[in-house]
Amino acid sequence: MMSHSPLRMFREYHDKCVLVSGQGPVLDIARNLGFTNVITIDMLREAFPLLDMVDHSRRPKVLPTATLSFPKIEAIILFGEPVRWETNLQLVIDVILTSGNPGNAHQRQSRVPLFACNIDLMWMAEAQSPRFGHGTFLVCLENIYKKITGEELKYEGLMGKPSELTYQYAEYLIRTQTAKKQSKPIKTLYAVGDNLMTDIYGANLYSQYLEKKSVLGSKTLVQAKVAAGKGATTAAVSQEEDPETPWENELASPSATSCRSVLVCTGIYNPHAQVPANCGEYITETVFHGHRDFKFDPALVEPSHIVEDVNAAIELIFQLENFIVE
Repeated sequence: MMSHSPLRMFREYHDKCVLVSGQGPVLDIARNLGFTNVITIDMLREAFPLLDMVDHSRRPKVLPTATLSFPKIEAIILFGEPVRWETNLQLVIDVILTSGNPGNAHQRQSRVPLFACNIDLMWMAEAQSPRFGHGTFLVCLENIYKKITGEELKYEGLMGKPSELTYQYAEYLIRTQTAKKQSKPIKTLYAVGDNLMTDIYGANLYSQYLEKKSVLGSKTLVQAKVAAGKGATTAAVSQEEDPETPWENELASPSATSCRSVLVCTGIYNPHAQVPANCGEYITETVFHGHRDFKFDPALVEPSHIVEDVNAAIELIFQLENFIVE
């Protein structure tokens, strides 16, 4: 499963004209998810060359003719950080502020459904310090939008850790695989990761959801708690969307009752440090690196377990589940 996998559930957008942003084979990724009418940033820039003006060497030498047949963009999907940030920021803002008609002038009240995946602020590569992730690009986009309009940028869906929607979809996939194998329903999930603000936060947030669902009912919680996946600026399901959507029905009956978080020390989380004897002593984060629409809760960044690496995490899970490798 990838951060963008839950987009398969948003079938009401699959036949609409969507703009995709990111790098790599984003066109193929969108089509594999079920989207049939996809436009890339490069395609948009080619149709409207006067929109991308930051790089002087890329400005058109001859004034282009007006584009008359370009379709209206009905949704935007941000898969990951692009290569040319200035181009993607400019064109995404143009699409949002023209209600999907980027050849027109900006209108402050315009809006286009916006989906964002892979929302980590930073990630660990070979450098000594973490590198900018797609979450950093989103910070830029949100602040540019607010500076221009005076309003908060709203998302139709946020996908990737720590969004609850991501964990709900992952549990749904596990549940369907278990049913195919006619195995016992899985009651305990384990989420392994190196980032307190995404991996651990998301696992603990989903565990809270699983604990509450038995009290309030699964479907009610899917509709109300999807705010974490659709942006916390909305309290429940978007008013433009029918609350009886098929994907909510599919996610509404998890078999799992808890999700335990396992933190590894081989990435964002202090990769050169010794494993602390007291987990609580190391939870000293004071700056919240999570997405704007997730509120910081110190309890949600405290892992159930801390181990050195993924191998140690697997050994721990086998031990906790009394699983013997033959």
